Amino acid sequence: MAAIKDLTGPSIMPASGEEAQSVVVFLHGLGADGNDLISLGDALANVLPGTAFYSPDAPFPCDMAPFGRQWFSLMDRDPAKVEAGIRVAAPMLDAFLDGLLDKHGLAADRLALVGFSQGTMMSLFVGPRRPEQIAGIVGFSGALVAPHALSAEKRTSPPVILVHGESDGVVPFEMMHLAGSGLTEAGIAVESHGRPGLDHGIDPDGLTLAARFLTDRLG
Repeated sequence: MAAIKDLTGPSIMPASGEEAQSVVVFLHGLGADGNDLISLGDALANVLPGTAFYSPDAPFPCDMAPFGRQWFSLMDRDPAKVEAGIRVAAPMLDAFLDGLLDKHGLAADRLALVGFSQGTMMSLFVGPRRPEQIAGIVGFSGALVAPHALSAEKRTSPPVILVHGESDGVVPFEMMHLAGSGLTEAGIAVESHGRPGLDHGIDPDGLTLAARFLTDRLG
C-alpha cells in the first residue's frame, strides 16, 4: 500500500478579508500542477468573496513528461490499471480535504471540488465516497472512473455539473455523456453542458456555468 503523501500547493484566501465561509479545491490535470488552476480562484472571488481557494499539486511526478505532476498514471489506460491508480491517490486527497475543513472549522457542505481532466476523474471518484456530503462537484473535460463500483461504494450524493468541449481531442466529448449516465444510475444529480468548438480546456462560458453552480451551493 502506498504511503499517504501530504499535498501542498498554492492558495487564495477570501477576498472579503474575513474568515473563510467556504472552501473550493481545484484539481489539475495530467502533467500540470496546482499553479495551472489557481487563477480560477481570482476569477471566482467576486462571486464567492467568502471562499478560500486551494489548488494542490498531485502527489506523483508525471511519468509521461519531464515535468508536471499526476494523480495516477495513464501510461497504461487499461480500466483496471486506471482504477488501481486512482484508489492509491484517493486517500491522499481525502486527507487533504479533511485537513482544510479542520483548518477552517467548516462542515462538509461548505466544500466544493472543481476538477479539470484527470482532476475531474479524481473529483468524481472521491466526492461521492466521502462520509459527509460536500456542496458539489464541477467537472471540466473529464471522465468517470470505475462507474461499475459507484453505486455500491458511494456514501453521499453531491450534485455535479459537467462541462466538456465538443471538439476535445484529449478526452473525447462522449466521455461526458458516459459520466453523466454513470452518475445518474448511482442516484447522483448531474447537469451536463457541451461547449461547441472547444478543445481540451475551459472557456469563459464554461467558467460562468461553474460560477453559477458554485454560488447556488456556497453563496
